[in-house]
Amino acid sequence: MQITHVEVVPVNLRLRLPYRAPSGIQVDQVACIFVRVETRQGAVAWGCTSVDPAFTDESPGEVLRACRACADRARDLNPLNTEYALAELEQVAGDTRSALCAFDMAFYDLLGLAAGLPLYRMLGGYRQRIQTSITIDVATVQETVELARDRARQGFRIIKIKSGHDAEQDVLRARAVHDALPNLILRLDVEQGYTVQQALAVAHALEGKLEMIEQPTPAADLDALRQVTRRSPVPILADESVTGPTSALEVASRRAAHGLTIKLVTCGGVRCARQMDAIARAARMTTMVGCVHEPALLIAAGLGFALSSANV
Repeated sequence: MQITHVEVVPVNLRLRLPYRAPSGIQVDQVACIFVRVETRQGAVAWGCTSVDPAFTDESPGEVLRACRACADRARDLNPLNTEYALAELEQVAGDTRSALCAFDMAFYDLLGLAAGLPLYRMLGGYRQRIQTSITIDVATVQETVELARDRARQGFRIIKIKSGHDAEQDVLRARAVHDALPNLILRLDVEQGYTVQQALAVAHALEGKLEMIEQPTPAADLDALRQVTRRSPVPILADESVTGPTSALEVASRRAAHGLTIKLVTCGGVRCARQMDAIARAARMTTMVGCVHEPALLIAAGLGFALSSANV
């Protein structure tokens, strides 16, 4: 299969609901980059990435330049030799993992088109559906309950509550949602906001009410994360601490968490996500597929990967 044309298209997408970033800044749009790949055989595939400096430490300009460099190299590659082609593009993208993600998606799309299979079946086809959560932003106790009620009416059964700014308020918010909607599964996403002591206090206060707590302590401090994991009555997932296979292996080898959150845009796409999932499975750790603020195309790729693995 020969690639004849690669188009890189930057787009700013407006969010239906603005959100507050960990820095406190209100965000109402997200910079995305779409990649369109066309082959001599007439196949057209798409990939995309989302640029969120709060999660990836990359600027839109950096990612756009990396995507254009990958586009130049991609024209000389056979996308059906997926492992080789993506290893080559990994050298071009360097540390700009979100750029690699866009081409990873497009190449897996071409592979699926050639095989006549959707992504989840091509990767193993473990299941055909999976429950998803929806996230509630930082808000007052009453606002959090009302937002949870609204999401429950929409059919969601798993709610993830953004937290980390005020541990005592986080406990009140989670308890209020649990009391109002006891049949919902609740998760807490702390976004690195707690000390070890705060994380353990929240975990004990909400024991029996939470399914898990995500990234309670600073990403770079694995000792702190490990302390929480060893003493918490609630399962702990590493999120910002894992950005690819290397960091996943470090978290797993140090038993710093009970599970890993995998995001295609931060690790570099499906290929790296599968490597991280294999590391977690070998360490008897579960994985969860997460996302930043992303377009539907990127969410669909994450879903395809999630459906393919028994460990997710």
